[in-house]
Formats: sequence, C-alpha cells, structure tokens
Amino acid sequence: MTLALRSLLLGGASALALGGAALAACPTATVADMKGLSPAFPQQFELAELQEAASCAMAFAENPEIAALNARILGNPELPPVAERLPAEPLVVAPYAAIGTYGGAIKGLSRATESGTSDVLSLRHVNLVRYSDDLKTLVPNVAKAWSWNDDYTQLTFTLRQGHKWSDGAPFTAEDIAFWYNDIITNRAITEKTPDRWTFAGEPATVEALDPVTLRFTFAAPQPNLLNRWAADYGQTFVPKHFLGRFMDKHNPDAAALRAQHGFATEADAVNFYYGNSDWKDVPSPLLKDPAKAQAIGVGVKPTLESHIVVEETSEGRRLVANPYFHMVDTAGNQLPYISEIREDFVPEREVVNLRILNGDVTWKQQAVELNDFPLLKENEAKGNYTAALAPTLGETVYYSFNRNHKDAALREVFSDVRFSQALSLGLDREEIVEIVYLGQGTPAQAIPAEAATVNFVTERHRTQFIEHDVARANALLDEMGLARGSDGVRRRPDGQPLAFRIQFASQGSPVQLHELARGYWADLGIRVDLREVTSDEYRAGANANDVDVFIWKNDGISGPFISQDATMLVPPFGDYFNPGGGFEWAEWKATGGASGTEPPADIKELWDLAEQFLSAPLGSPESDALGARIIDIHADNLLKIGIVSDIPSPYVYSNALGNLQPQTAKTYDFYWTYPYRPQQWFFAN
Repeated sequence: MTLALRSLLLGGASALALGGAALAACPTATVADMKGLSPAFPQQFELAELQEAASCAMAFAENPEIAALNARILGNPELPPVAERLPAEPLVVAPYAAIGTYGGAIKGLSRATESGTSDVLSLRHVNLVRYSDDLKTLVPNVAKAWSWNDDYTQLTFTLRQGHKWSDGAPFTAEDIAFWYNDIITNRAITEKTPDRWTFAGEPATVEALDPVTLRFTFAAPQPNLLNRWAADYGQTFVPKHFLGRFMDKHNPDAAALRAQHGFATEADAVNFYYGNSDWKDVPSPLLKDPAKAQAIGVGVKPTLESHIVVEETSEGRRLVANPYFHMVDTAGNQLPYISEIREDFVPEREVVNLRILNGDVTWKQQAVELNDFPLLKENEAKGNYTAALAPTLGETVYYSFNRNHKDAALREVFSDVRFSQALSLGLDREEIVEIVYLGQGTPAQAIPAEAATVNFVTERHRTQFIEHDVARANALLDEMGLARGSDGVRRRPDGQPLAFRIQFASQGSPVQLHELARGYWADLGIRVDLREVTSDEYRAGANANDVDVFIWKNDGISGPFISQDATMLVPPFGDYFNPGGGFEWAEWKATGGASGTEPPADIKELWDLAEQFLSAPLGSPESDALGARIIDIHADNLLKIGIVSDIPSPYVYSNALGNLQPQTAKTYDFYWTYPYRPQQWFFAN
C-alpha cells in the first residue's frame, strides 16, 4: 500500500488520483441493498476487502458529540482525529436498512446492579468473534481472522492493526495473554481458575507471537471452542497497560502505586477494576468506591465495547459511546450511532410495565413475560413502541429437587427418581400452557440440549412423564413408602409431614406456574410453601445448597453452547447464575473424593463423557453418540423436570429505532442482541 493511499484511508479526502485513476467514495451498502457486493462474511467487510471489491477509498467521520462524550469518561485525554482513533483495519458494517444518524440515548431497564442486566449489557458487547443473525455463521469481530491446526489443539487469532482501548492505548495480543497468564491462571489474583478456562483439566498455553498474533495451545482437542467467544458474555482481554501497572511483574513501582491508592495486595488493586469476574455487571468502582476511582483518575477499566460506563449508582448506570470503537459503517461513519445508554434499575415488574406503557423504554427483552404480552400489545400506540414475539431457546422452566439436600430425610426422598417421576406426572401441563403461557408452547421435559440445535435428542427424552396422570403419580409415591397421614399429607421416612419450599425469582420463572404447581402437588399429599425472592437472593441460597428445589429457565443448552462448555452437562448442572443441583457431587469430583458425596455410577460417568464430547466436532457421528449417552443419563434420572418448551417470548422496542429487524431467536444462549448488531441501531426520528 502506498503512503498516499494509506494517508487517505486514515481520513483523507473521499477520492484520490492514483496511477491516473480516481478512487471514488465507497458504496454505502446496506443489507437491504448490498450494491452488488458479496462480502466474505455476512453483512460486514474488512476495509481492504471492501475497497478492493468496489475500487473505492474510504474517508471517516465521527459523532459530532464525541468530544463532549469523551469528556465524561473519567481519565480520558483529549481526542485525536477520528482516523487516528480507528484501527488501521476497522471492521466495516453494512447496516440493515440505512446509514444512520448520530445521537440519542437507549433507555433500558434492569432489576439491580447484578440482576437482569445481561439484556442491556449485550447492547454494547464485543468479543473476538460472534454469530451472524442466522445463528449459524461465525464472523470476525474484535479478531480479524483465526485458524486451527489439524487436530484442533492450537488456535491462532489475528487481531486488527492499530486497534485501541477506549483510552487510546494500543490493544494488542499482549492484552489477551495478560488476561490468561497474569489474571485467570495467577493464583495471587484469581484463587481458582474457572473450569471453563481449563481444558482436559489443564490450563492452555497462551502466547502473544507479535502485536496482532495470539496463539492458544490446548492439552486436548477443542474443535468447538470458537463458539464460546461467539455466544459468551465473557471477554478474554483486559488492558495490560492499565491493570499491569499494579503488579510487581510489570511495574517496578507497583508497590508504591498500590500503597498510594490504599491497596493491600495486587489482587485488591486488580480486582477493584476487574471485579474478579468477566461478568460485566458487578459493581464498578464508580459504585463501590467513587472517591478512590476519582483519586486514581480512572472510573472504570478501559474497554473495547461500543459504550463505556461513566456513572453508576444504586439507581442505575450511564454509558457513553467509546471514542475508539473499532467499527464503521459503509459510509465511513464511526459506530455506534447512538451516543448514550441509560440503564435504570427497576425490580418491580409492575413498574417495568408502566415505564414501557409510558414510552420510557427504548429496548426491553430480558424478563418480559408472555402473560404481559396482551397488556403491552394493547398499549403500543400510547407508548409509541412495538411489542413483538420471538422464538426462544432455553425457555423451559425446570424443577430440580435437591438430591444433595442437607436434610437427610429430604435427601433420601429427592434422590429416588420415582419422586421426580411422580411430581412430573402430577403437573397438568396443558392447563399450565393455557393459564401461564397464553396457549403457547409445547409440554416437554428439561434436558441439557436444545433439540433444534443438535441431532441426538429423541422424542423419549422430551416427552417421558409429561402426561397428567394423578393415579400413576400417587402409585409411585405409595411405592416409595410415602404413606399419607390422617391429615392427607404424606410422611417422610422420619415420620414428619412431607413438605418443601419453592423459593424462586420472577426473573427466572413466573409466579403463576408455582402457584399451579403447589396446587397440583398438594393433590398428591405434599405441602408446598412459596417464597418469591430477588434473583440475587435466590442465587445466593441455591449456590450455598440451601434450597429444596433448584428453579430457573433451562438456558445454556444450545448446541454451540454445550459443545464448548460442559457446565449444563455435569454437576452442579449449571453455573452461578443458573445452578441445577448436585453440589456435593461436584465437590467430590473437585476434591478427588476427599470431601463431598460420591455420586451414583452413571452420574460419575458424565464427567468423562462430557470431556470426550468437548473434543469431538459438533454434529459429527462421535459427537452425536456421546451426546445421546449424556442425555440418556439425564433423562433416566429425570434430573430436571421440565414444563413447557417452544414458548414465543415478547420483546419491546421504541418505534423511533432504525436498523432494527425481527429477531431470529430471543435467547441468552446467543447472548441476546449480540448477533443483531445494536451498534448500527439509530434513532430515525
């Protein structure tokens, strides 16, 4: 590339005489009109790819408010021109319908600082790769390209030349190696490396080969691992230039810097900003200790996302556009179009609905329940919004009785598969469909694989014990020896009345469902107490093994998800946000039998099967055979009682939003809006 052309591409005029020929401005391709262009990946181009295909040269433009927005980012310096802020290799996005206009604020709602927030978080999310909106095609994002060796034990990423963090510092392969080698696997910072970031029980080797080339090497084949970056909230990059300065390895003056800001250890300093988690809704320094953040001079750690947090209180968050964001549209306008995100914390469902009805919400997806849809639909004109329905994945609410219960008598009852079979038969799913789900959905069991995304789920897996058969249910309970007392309530093995509590959060399951279940199970002679709590309270109790029944939506089960993360396949059959039980079994495995409870033989088998499943390409005969055996074990033990699948689910958006298209699916499994490119949304009026 000549110096003259390089200068142009970094922000010169829109045309240049080169070798006697003028290079015109690039065609403003949209998904609706691709101007005859066929990109290598759907709906996006690499800059060089577009310019070569269209014989054009791209000049860049910026949000006219960007300087004012940047001034709100604590610690950010004044901005250089947009061409110097963009990578030399920006990602060029074809908007859905139109080149957008700048400005405005997305108004979103979450329940609390760590509750119901992933919907809004996904609006700004980036990762190394993502899924296109067909939910099948992997496409570049932060990474420009990737390649595997022949046996899937080595994965190499190529990053974008000149990519920068939100504070203008270079983003390089060193930032990914730093995340893995100095934070995730560094016990001084992270006490235990998350299982999801070890492979066949071993850490990966992560090497920055040069500023734009990174290599992962694994102890076992990982053919499906790209799916993690494509659908996962976790980001595998952190700013070494910022966090590394608190660490002795990277800064000879780190101890003095820590002392200056009142950090006792490296972990205290790093986790003040990192949060000891790649889950981004943990309280930021602006909420935890705003005075310290001000003293350090940086509010939150630099980001690669489209927006960065500039304010956070117990009432909500405020974010502004990242002035160094790596995407542009086909006209050369730096994205995002929308200047701000305003996220308010509103825990009450009725207040959420009222805000939507009043037109005070731009986008709302997570925790909008189907039985709210008639109300939302009736008031569309009043609030100038649209309420739509989308297909769902992983929306089958489940009940999983605690087979590792701390109460020995309940443990004995819950561990007998006949109990789960009986209570499943006691549910009238047809009535539940009509009352709770407005006649939508299909009765089904909850298994850890979404049938629409894999080849190995059978009709038996989905439909056993779903009929409403009270006589058969009672016969199973009688067979267990759970005789009824004179009051009609069955007795536990220790003679006490058989009773348990359903503790639930409405974010994870509808209250009407539990009210109906309580009645159905009372008819079987079982006392059920209901208690609604916040999501945080439920998760705290469930992860401490202090609940009788584990309850949530059966998400994290799509093929792309389970093919690279065995969380749903093995005890405790879920993660912190959605635990499914078996904590004593998991402890037994983690400690090599030193503590915890030894599980039955077939449950023990799941760990070996899952490891093999992760090493087989999804959809291959080997993968399907392993998947079938895993699902057989879950189904034979009825580890989770499912209710209804294939439920369409509402989402709501302002009619002012442009470049919005109907969703292929509404699902956490593909991280909500991430496949639908919210960076190219704009306010059309």
